[in-house]
Amino acid sequence: MSLNFRDTSIAFKPQSTRSLQRSKWIFFILSNSYLVKIGKGLTMAAFKMRIPINYLILKTVFKQFCGGQTVTDSKSVISRNWRYNVGSILDYSVEGQIDELGFEETQKSIIETIDLAKNHSGVPLAVFKVTGLVQTTLLFKVSSGMDLTTDDLRSWGKGLERINKILAHAHSLDVPIMIDAEESWLQNAIDDIAKRGMELYNKKEVIVYNTIQCYKMGQLSILKKNIDRSAKKDYLYGVKLVRGAYMEKENTRSKELNYESPIQPSKYDTDKEFDECVKYILEVIGSPQKKKCLGLIIGTHNEESTILAASILKNLGWKNNEAPVWFAQLYGMSDNISFNLANNGYKTAKYLPFGPIKEVIPYLFRRAEENTSIEGQTGRELSLINQELHRRQTNKI
Repeated sequence: MSLNFRDTSIAFKPQSTRSLQRSKWIFFILSNSYLVKIGKGLTMAAFKMRIPINYLILKTVFKQFCGGQTVTDSKSVISRNWRYNVGSILDYSVEGQIDELGFEETQKSIIETIDLAKNHSGVPLAVFKVTGLVQTTLLFKVSSGMDLTTDDLRSWGKGLERINKILAHAHSLDVPIMIDAEESWLQNAIDDIAKRGMELYNKKEVIVYNTIQCYKMGQLSILKKNIDRSAKKDYLYGVKLVRGAYMEKENTRSKELNYESPIQPSKYDTDKEFDECVKYILEVIGSPQKKKCLGLIIGTHNEESTILAASILKNLGWKNNEAPVWFAQLYGMSDNISFNLANNGYKTAKYLPFGPIKEVIPYLFRRAEENTSIEGQTGRELSLINQELHRRQTNKI
């Protein structure tokens, strides 16, 4: 079978007509940056004034993009996805914790997702953000090479203990786990954490994955260095490739602080960097007869990049479900890619955010702003939803 990302009967098979109509309304709002800005302001004001809006959020945007508030809440979505061979990657989307209580709660939730992954075939991977476990200010200091105070060193040590406990737990259960990328001014420390994790736990198989954001310049060069380093240090390299999620914040900060933005000058350059990275990694992976030396997760909503990767894998001789490669998209978006990939036998998973509504709202608004800034994203979603609604109406489904 060849990939057909226009087949909406497969893309939206898990969704009821009522659910599709809700999605249509949400993406219509996301297509308008003014409405997104107004919605963000009203939501934050409502929280500040303690106006009870949780139910409204829960039944709309939260339902579209999140699995639930807890791991248990998310199990129904996980099971529904898995009926169509689409895995779920539970993402505790609470970022920027500032105290020990918050860090401990995040650690507990991440370990809970690892335990579920061990016992549920529909959860193939785990993931976490370092900013949920370590103070952002501390990550900035370490990334910048600044001197740490005694208190800083104590806090840093505790943060590393939390992270290693998570990685060790994943390793003990043979559950692959991804470390998400974050803002560039925090990334050096995160990269060092990932490298140490790989050295410890990626000896026989890929357990720890780091993330490369291709909307930053020079990522292909960094990727090559990382792969060379893994060969010299004798560990397997795991990487998740994405375009990136902090573009507006990166550009704003670079202007405010008067330094050159690390972001690619255009979407064309980002796409080119991403595809070059994909081609290079797949070249290193090679044919099925070659000894596996790395694992790859292709996190993309781009149809062309997906088709490129699938065609390279086919040319290398891989069966669709046997390559050490996963394709991943965000829950609530690009179902035309996810479900059609899975229908063709490719290993595919949805990033499934969960967490308390108020704490997950910053993540949701970042995604909303990202959608309005990505040319064609919401338009494509709306077009496909309308196509499927028309098909159902015509066929009286």
